[in-house]
Amino acid sequence: MEYTLNQLRIFTKIVHCQSITKASQELFLTQPAVSIQLKKFQDQFPIPLTEVVGKKLYVTDFGQEIAESALKILDELEAINYKTKAFRGQLSGRLKISSASTGKYVMPYFLSDFLRLHPAVDLVMDVTNKSQVVRNLEQNEVDFSLVSVVPEHLKLSTVKLLQNKLFLVGSTGIKRNPRMPVHALLERYPLLFREFGSATRNSMEQFMEKENWPTYKKIELTSNEALKQALIAGLGYSIMPLIGIKNELKSNDLEIIPYKGLPVITHWHLVWLSAKRLSPVAEAYLQFIQQEKERIIRDTFAWFENY
Repeated sequence: MEYTLNQLRIFTKIVHCQSITKASQELFLTQPAVSIQLKKFQDQFPIPLTEVVGKKLYVTDFGQEIAESALKILDELEAINYKTKAFRGQLSGRLKISSASTGKYVMPYFLSDFLRLHPAVDLVMDVTNKSQVVRNLEQNEVDFSLVSVVPEHLKLSTVKLLQNKLFLVGSTGIKRNPRMPVHALLERYPLLFREFGSATRNSMEQFMEKENWPTYKKIELTSNEALKQALIAGLGYSIMPLIGIKNELKSNDLEIIPYKGLPVITHWHLVWLSAKRLSPVAEAYLQFIQQEKERIIRDTFAWFENY
């Protein structure tokens, strides 16, 4: 057999994505290029690795076993590269982080200086919804997670990072009477929600229930960016984290609607399983965060104090 490391990488990505099209997108390759490499890889085995049923690709049991072996080979190769760098005195390895979707406006600022200090460290960051972040923690798939609500059913260690302020927000294009009560405003315009399982949605619904806000019309969107664009277009109002709307407030596309009891304030926490044995890279990152978080907050998020 003369399969290449590139074929192993492509095949494991196909297995992960369950799609040649999605695999090609994630690998930044053309679909024909991925298909050709899959065929060359398949030609070296007498048993099918994949099959197509009704235009959908399925990985056979044999293909799953080959993919598991391929991942082990690729992991060992990566370990060789990291050990070589470590022998040269460089901190090296992979740092795995999952973040709630709104955390994408926070987490990069707590990573950039660390990665500049340690260029041999590779970062894998999954930006997803709260439910998936919790699953990542439960299954010990990441070193750290960034959450605004700490899961209570897991035994976690935490470092408090930044405030998370949630305000009632709407488009400046909606010509509202500033004296109109919020209840009346929400009877006229829909409320925009994130999807079920979102920490932002949970905070919003808890506040609405306490304030007895009307919900005659509801619109649900599955990403923070989609919700923000819907607000700018004037589809309605929502309670949103301040961290994600800095530019829109500055450009006067969105405005904060004053309301007693707002903002709702939580905190972003970096969390990890208390029983987890941290890798040298994860230990170094934790030490960096504990030493540098106040400076990062002061230098990067001082604008928060204006709201």
